[in-house]
Amino acid sequence: MDMTARKHIDMYWNPYIKKEVKVYPLARKYTFTSSCRLFLNIEDPESIAMISDGFCSIFAGFVSLPVDLPGTRFNGAIKAKNILHREIMEIIKKRKKLVLEDKKRSELAAYQDLLSHMLLMPDEINGKFVSAAEISTYFNWVLFTSHETTSTVITFVLKFLAELPDVYDAVLKEQMEIAKSKGPEKHLDWVDIQKMKYSWNVVMESMRLYPPSLGGFKEALTDFTYAGFTIPKGLKIHWSVHSTHKNPKYFQDPEKFDPSRFEGKGPSPYAFVPFGGGPHMCLGKEYARVEILVFIYNVVTRFKLEKVNPNEKITYNPLPTPENGLPIRLKPHQM
Repeated sequence: MDMTARKHIDMYWNPYIKKEVKVYPLARKYTFTSSCRLFLNIEDPESIAMISDGFCSIFAGFVSLPVDLPGTRFNGAIKAKNILHREIMEIIKKRKKLVLEDKKRSELAAYQDLLSHMLLMPDEINGKFVSAAEISTYFNWVLFTSHETTSTVITFVLKFLAELPDVYDAVLKEQMEIAKSKGPEKHLDWVDIQKMKYSWNVVMESMRLYPPSLGGFKEALTDFTYAGFTIPKGLKIHWSVHSTHKNPKYFQDPEKFDPSRFEGKGPSPYAFVPFGGGPHMCLGKEYARVEILVFIYNVVTRFKLEKVNPNEKITYNPLPTPENGLPIRLKPHQM
């Protein structure tokens, strides 16, 4: 993943030193490229852009009115989903042929991505292989969930780093210590990620103030009473991440950006829930952690950040998004 981040920075950020970049669209490009590379072993920019465009249409219709008429966002999302399904089915078909041919020759070392693994490994319980249609459905979900939320987190982390010099300096100090211990040619590893404690506190505080998910729905399994309200069995309940994270009972001065909240034992259980909680906590939590921290490392060790529009508005559709994509001016470090 470090290699993917370096390539991305070299291509889309380095040419704009002393100029402006828009963080949000570039963060989406980075996270989607990482997902395609790690899950599908796709690195061709044109193929990635084609798949990404489809997911943009799906996301646009995600919270639209469910009216399936030509010209509506919902209709466009359905069409995009069907096109993506066919494209991914074609990728699966071609990959399966290659994998089976190389399996006969015992040449499988190159197949480290998730798709190849699913094609090679049968179910541990019933010994059957997953069908191509099931794999396609699975990857539509994986690609969607693995990039949209993490790109939102990256965007708001950089927003706060550009706004808060003290926080930026502390993150830079931590990341430069790691960089000096590595040398320029060595990639980040898991030991390095474990050292990024303050940086991860900054990420968590960013997710507290701008959670990448607004919440979720649960079904009441039995009648119960909460805050004076009777909730009948079977009722669908929406739990709100935003109101939980801004509750002064658990977070003193909740509007203040304060990474120290996460030092020691951190917040009370279930008070901080950007990834949900309990047995149904998001499976991609550690993947997101690595992807975000690797990106922060590659940005702050190269650039100082200056926010171009201090008063840029934040819109929700449904995730929090800077109205103009968060334009940032990149400044090189003075060596």
